[in-house]
Amino acid sequence: MNIFVFDIETVPDVAGGRRLYGLDEALDDNAAAEAMFALRRQQSGGSDFLRLHLHRVVAISIAARMGERFKVWSLGEPEEAEASLIERFFDGVERYTPTLVSWNGSGFDLPVLHYRALHHGISAPRYWENGDGDREFRFNNYQNRFHDRHTDLMDVLACFNGRAAAPLDQLASLCGFPGKMGMSGGKVWEAFQAGEIGRIRDYCETDVLNTYLLYLRFQLMRGTLDATGYELECERVRDSLRAEGKPHLDTFLKTWQSGVDA
Repeated sequence: MNIFVFDIETVPDVAGGRRLYGLDEALDDNAAAEAMFALRRQQSGGSDFLRLHLHRVVAISIAARMGERFKVWSLGEPEEAEASLIERFFDGVERYTPTLVSWNGSGFDLPVLHYRALHHGISAPRYWENGDGDREFRFNNYQNRFHDRHTDLMDVLACFNGRAAAPLDQLASLCGFPGKMGMSGGKVWEAFQAGEIGRIRDYCETDVLNTYLLYLRFQLMRGTLDATGYELECERVRDSLRAEGKPHLDTFLKTWQSGVDA
């Protein structure tokens, strides 16, 4: 079975904001985004978190278990166009038909990807299969909230009750995993403006690692993995991170090990 744990990072869709709100073309991107945030605060009564169709994807990271291999990476190149990143994501679904795993993917990541794929005219037939073309998808497809072809781990653990949902960072930390490391989703726009797309991709990769480790713990809890199998899977992740030799993954590994030893 192929398992793809995924996460996206987004910034304001400034071009879309200009079109929808008639913002002055003389405004630079920062000023246009601030105008979008201000309008959103007026609409929401205080929150400046933009509606999902006004997010633009700048990073998609994957932690994948494929056959006997584990690997974490970000799709495409750092400056690659949004449409290309989204095409790569759905091409992976088309090619491998993986089990998708996310943290709040049903509430954020997938709706954003739907809107942006619609915007760019991206085809994703395997992802949208519901059983008409492949009977195996009739009772297990990517859209149904209660099917496990996409497992929104946050949703499942909360019994599909938004009031019971827990933040990824806190639950990962409680389980002895690194949690957030030097960045948060609220800092992505600031980092993007500073040209730090590499830092955003690194952060996104640590998020999918936290989610993957929680997914392994979930598999242990539900009996899909026994204690020995769980430890073997964790060691597979550690071996992969050591082999990559990337600073942010080394830091993640050291922080994880310190939590295990504590």
